[in-house]
Amino acid sequence: MTTSDMAERFAAGLRTLPRALREDLWTGAAELRPAAGGPRWQRGLVVTAAVLLGAVMIASNGNKYTWAYQIGQLGYVLAVAQAAVLVVAVYRPIPAWWASTMIQLALLVAWFEMADIVGGREFPWTGSELVLQAWVLFLVALRARPRTAVETLVIGAVPGLAFTFATGHGDRVPFAAAVLVIAMVVGASLRGRQVARTQLVELEELTAEERARRTLLEERNRIARELHDVVAHHMSVISIQAQVAPHLVENPSDELKENLASIRENAKEALTELRQVLGVLRSEHPVPENERHTPQPTLDRLDELVGNVRGAGLTVTTHTTGERARLTSGVELSAFRIIQEALSNAMRHAPGAEVRVEIDHRPSAVTVRVANTAPDRPTPPSPGAGHGLLGMRERTAMLGGTLAFGATPDGGYEVIAELPAKLPAQQDDLVEDTA
Repeated sequence: MTTSDMAERFAAGLRTLPRALREDLWTGAAELRPAAGGPRWQRGLVVTAAVLLGAVMIASNGNKYTWAYQIGQLGYVLAVAQAAVLVVAVYRPIPAWWASTMIQLALLVAWFEMADIVGGREFPWTGSELVLQAWVLFLVALRARPRTAVETLVIGAVPGLAFTFATGHGDRVPFAAAVLVIAMVVGASLRGRQVARTQLVELEELTAEERARRTLLEERNRIARELHDVVAHHMSVISIQAQVAPHLVENPSDELKENLASIRENAKEALTELRQVLGVLRSEHPVPENERHTPQPTLDRLDELVGNVRGAGLTVTTHTTGERARLTSGVELSAFRIIQEALSNAMRHAPGAEVRVEIDHRPSAVTVRVANTAPDRPTPPSPGAGHGLLGMRERTAMLGGTLAFGATPDGGYEVIAELPAKLPAQQDDLVEDTA
C-alpha cells in the first residue's frame, strides 16, 4: 500500500468519524446488550454496591465541593449527581457517561475559579472522581462494542489531560490512565466472553435444529425408497395386465386396444419417473445391490421378526384380534416397520423387560400396540439422537393415521399406532362399487 493510499484511507476515516461518534454515543446504535441480562441476584448485588458507593460519595464529596471549592449548595447537587450516575450506569451506561463527563467539566470550571484556594496536583483524578469514571467506563465496555468503549475512554480523558497540560500538574496521569484502561479492558473482556457464550448457545440450537431437520429428511427418504418398491410393483402389474388384456377378449375393438395401450404406456412412463426419483434419493446413500430387489416386508413376516428379537434375548409375546382384511401394501409395510422399530427401541432402552405386541384388525383400521415393562437393570446410555419415533410419526402421518407413545404407570413404555385399512380414495371406490 502506497503512502497516497494510506493518506486517502486516513482522510476517509476522518470524514466518517463524526457519523460514527454520533451513532455510538448519541443515537444509541452501539449494540448494547440487554440491561436485564444475567441472574437477578447478580443485578441486585451490582445495584446495591452502586447505591452504597453513591452514599459514600455524597458524604465525602458534598462537603468538599461545598466548602473547599466554595460553590455553595451546588456542591451537594454535584455530589448527588455523581451518586445517581453510579446507579444509572448499571442500566444506561452511555447516558451515564455523558453525565459523568459533564460533571467533570463543571468541576474543572469550579477549580479554575478557585485555583488559588484548591490544590491541584491530583485533580481531576482524585479518588472519588477516578472511581466514578472507571465505574462508568467499565459498564460501557461491558455492554457496548469495543469501539464505543475506546471512544468513551479517549473523549472522557480529554478534560483531565487538558487540565494537566494547562496547569502542569501531571503527576496523577500515569496512574489514572492505567486505572481507566484496566477498567475498559476488563469490561470488554467480560463482554467478549458473554458474547462468545451466547453465540455458542445459538450455534448449538441451530445445530440441533439442523440435526432434527436432516433426521426428518433421512426418514422421509427411507420411507420414499420403500414405498417406491411397493408402487413400482403395482405399476408393473398394471402394465402387464394392460398388455395381456386384448388377448383375453375375442375380436377386441380398436378403441379397447387403444385405451389399453395408453394405460400400458402411462404405466411405463410412471415407472420410469419413479426410477429417476429413486435414483436421486439413493445418490447420497446408495442401497447395496443385494437389497435393491428384496421384497418389502409385511405383517406375514411378523413371526420371523419376533423370532429374531427373541433370539437376541428379549421376551416377546404377540396377540392378534379381529379378522384380518386385505390391507394395502403401504399399510402392511408401515405396520411392520412400526413394530420393528418399537422392538428395537425396547431392546436398546429396556433391557430385561417383557414386550407385548398386539394387533387389532377392524374393517376401517388396524391398530398396532407395542408395550414393554420396566427394565430390570439400568438402561445404558443411547448414543446420538434416535430416528425411531420420528420415522413412526412420518409413516402414520403419510397414511392419515394416528400415533401415540409415552411411559406407562408401571415404568414401561408403549407405542400405539392406528393405520387406516383403506386409503381414502379406495374407500370412495368401495362405496361406489357397493352402490
